[in-house]
Amino acid sequence: MKLYFAPMTCSLSPHIVLRELGLPFELVRVDNQTKRTADGLDFLSINPKGYVAALALDDGNVLTEGPAIVQYLADQVPGNSLAPANGTWERVRLQEWLNFIATEIHSGCAPLFNAGMAASAKVIFREKLSRRFDYLNRALEQQAYLMGRFGLADSYLFSVLKWLPRLGIEISNWPALMAFMERIEARPCVQAAMAAEAA
Repeated sequence: MKLYFAPMTCSLSPHIVLRELGLPFELVRVDNQTKRTADGLDFLSINPKGYVAALALDDGNVLTEGPAIVQYLADQVPGNSLAPANGTWERVRLQEWLNFIATEIHSGCAPLFNAGMAASAKVIFREKLSRRFDYLNRALEQQAYLMGRFGLADSYLFSVLKWLPRLGIEISNWPALMAFMERIEARPCVQAAMAAEAA
């Protein structure tokens, strides 16, 4: 398998999951500006959507969209602790969290990277994100991880919340969320993924 990634993007989530599951993979860096891969390919020929993450399988199939990728990866290792089994109520709860993170947190942060967006519009996005962070903070006051133990949703949330300093959002306003980030960052596989991406 090849994971196409760019540093400081949501592709960190499947990267963490690959390491947590102990699956063999090759990491291929993508330049988000030129859409060229480190091995010289046109990334748009791999993922016509033009963004990471993309997971190229050994059979030639390519899977995109982080929440789909991480669930696919977890299903390659039956009985792992990162995702409940398909068909269970717990798996539906996982999908609920992944969708919340994708639509409310990830999509809520994305516009704030747009230098051309009016400051007044950014205020609206920040206020909406603040309410979502309030919700996450309350959930994480009750338990250490979104589903009680470290799993796929936590890797995704961690990856997206790593953007907050670049967006001028102070996570210390949400103590349980800040403690969550510290717990995740302390995991050896998370440290290894971040070090590999920074290299």
